[in-house]
Amino acid sequence: MQSRGLYIAVAVLIILGGTLYWSNHRKPSDDSSKASADTPPTILKLDQSSIDKLELKKKDAPALVLAKGSSGDWQITDPKPLRADQSAVSGMLADVSSLNSERLVDDKASNLAPFGLDQPALELDISHKDNKSQRLLIGNNTPTGSVYAALANDPRVFTIASYTKTSLDKSLNDLRDKRLLPVSADKVSQIELIRKGEDIEFGRNKDAWQILKPQPYRADGTQVSDLLNKLTDAKMDLAGSDAGDASSAFAKSSPVATAKLTDESGTQELQVRKSKDTYYAKSSAVNGAYKVTSDLGKALAKNVDDFRNKKLFDFGYSDPNRIELHSGSKSYFLTRGTGGYDDWWSNGKKMDSNADTVVSDIRDLSASKFVDSGFSNPTIDLAVTSDDGKRIEKVAIAKSGDHYVAKRDNDPSLYQIDASPVDDLLKAADALKPAAK
Repeated sequence: MQSRGLYIAVAVLIILGGTLYWSNHRKPSDDSSKASADTPPTILKLDQSSIDKLELKKKDAPALVLAKGSSGDWQITDPKPLRADQSAVSGMLADVSSLNSERLVDDKASNLAPFGLDQPALELDISHKDNKSQRLLIGNNTPTGSVYAALANDPRVFTIASYTKTSLDKSLNDLRDKRLLPVSADKVSQIELIRKGEDIEFGRNKDAWQILKPQPYRADGTQVSDLLNKLTDAKMDLAGSDAGDASSAFAKSSPVATAKLTDESGTQELQVRKSKDTYYAKSSAVNGAYKVTSDLGKALAKNVDDFRNKKLFDFGYSDPNRIELHSGSKSYFLTRGTGGYDDWWSNGKKMDSNADTVVSDIRDLSASKFVDSGFSNPTIDLAVTSDDGKRIEKVAIAKSGDHYVAKRDNDPSLYQIDASPVDDLLKAADALKPAAK
């Protein structure tokens, strides 16, 4: 009897265990089904790179047509041929190619009129390289502030967020390239500034700028790049007054400068003029004249010295390999350690932290202005070797009144330097001593 009772108990436990197992494993499946039902369906999931044409249609407005050229760049073909803003078009394509709904309103809508989809406020016709196409219809706003949307030949009606509609509802001015000089700054090889009394020309060799006119000078790369960025960032002010008003104002304004940018495709030109505190520009790349920022006008008005490199040495923030300093009867030699060590050595001895001060003071030597005279009887000679011995820079410095005048080797320019930076360098050199052991 005891054995029989034991068998029955075991059987009951097996049944209960099986039921519990089935229940535990069944529940996630039910939850998964519920989560799937609650997940808003995707309206469009497209390969953005395969889209080669996009047509935007609005009520009572001409269609706006975008087409991808053979180079991969987008162009506006209708209502008139214009360059497209590649970034703006890419952003819109990203939104439409991965378009999610907020919810499914009706999965078998027989009448689209209640949703405003029979005559949609916005229609996007999307064409692909494989001749496939989709038509996205965007209709009325919902009572809760969303927007109804559907695909042509699909009975389902969805809602999308209002900001999604905004990201797709673009005008001609939203999508056109508004740059007055449609060139890439990193592709420009030459800049010319034509101005009354002084023309300036810059040439680029790899990543380094050089002043070519009025004379060959070392250029301050930061200043030249800032000018170039202001030119390539200049845009049409399409929200301002009528284009005819800007053209009339441009014609009556005083010339500031004409800037010419040259890249591998040719040269483009921008004329800038000023009327009181307002600047206007006219480009060879677009029709009409437009207001531009005062920052651009002021950059074009700088003189050649503003673009010259005032630093005496070009080694910048990389540590040089060797420094040689002669001041009167005193001489100092510093060599940077090899094998991954950044210590400074002199006459076989490791030097203390004053060596770093000497290097920093040399790096900071900079002209307060450029002069035509005052360099005679130099008393300080500096030679700096950097770039693993590939670059040797030599500078001679002469005392001139209450300041100094310096001259670089093979450079006719004279650099006037305030007295304190040179005096600080000489004090740091006098303080050089071996590091404590």
